Amino acid sequence: MLGIGGGGDVLGALATARLCEQFGVEFVLGGVAWERLPIDPHPGPRPAEQIVDARPLAGSVVRAGPSTRTTDGGTFAEAHMARLLGSETLLVDILGGSEAIASGIAESAEALGVDLVIGLDVGGDVLGDGSEPGLASPLCDAVMLAALARLQARGIDVLAGVFGACCDGELTIEEFLDRLAALTAAGGLRGVWPMTPEVTDELGKAVEEIPTEASAQAIRCARGEVGSTTIRRGRRTVELSPIGALTFYFDPQRAVDTIAVLAKAVMDADDLESANEALHERGVRTELDFERMWTEA
Repeated sequence: MLGIGGGGDVLGALATARLCEQFGVEFVLGGVAWERLPIDPHPGPRPAEQIVDARPLAGSVVRAGPSTRTTDGGTFAEAHMARLLGSETLLVDILGGSEAIASGIAESAEALGVDLVIGLDVGGDVLGDGSEPGLASPLCDAVMLAALARLQARGIDVLAGVFGACCDGELTIEEFLDRLAALTAAGGLRGVWPMTPEVTDELGKAVEEIPTEASAQAIRCARGEVGSTTIRRGRRTVELSPIGALTFYFDPQRAVDTIAVLAKAVMDADDLESANEALHERGVRTELDFERMWTEA
């Protein structure tokens, strides 16, 4: 169970992990080694060699514990989650591009005895096409969705999902529903699940320990709040609604073949820099560009 957008996306993954647990399925939780600037002042994701107090697992994936951090003391949401769960989580190094990521996850799944990989994005920008004015963090999601599609091509059972749709203030509800409708028409939707009160309460306690704004809005949605609110120090507006309390599951390969044009654009990129350039060619600016701009200013 992997959060695919970095930062607090591991919280969205926890919601699905608890769903699996209801059916008697054990889970391993993880996410991407990329924290946003307020948490880690280093622009971009961290390579495995800059992660300390972690145990190598396979390829681009390491095991994280409560004390796992960057070489200069930066924290990871996955380390906080490991402390809350009392068990190790996973951190994925995404600098090598979708093929390297897929190889690392495939090797990790085999080592851990995992027979289903689920990748969760908080907010739904993973389904964005680059035309959305509010789209701000497409790179990590695109590369990870491409990696999930590559895993499917290897014969591994894979699902992708959106938790807390529009709760990051990037896609509007209308934009998200438009992309979701197109994916559904293409046969890519696999299911929808609401947070239970028990899971909502657990995530509510988790956000007190793990810095995240988007997942916190999903919890508000699950508790019945509606209306407009702001995040990112007032820079982004979120419309709270019941849609934010749902997780939408979809087929990664079907998404890449149809509506997920950004994931398709980065599919053959050899590394993250090449993937970033592939999005630039489509006129799309990324979270990596934003972080570099702020740290160089």
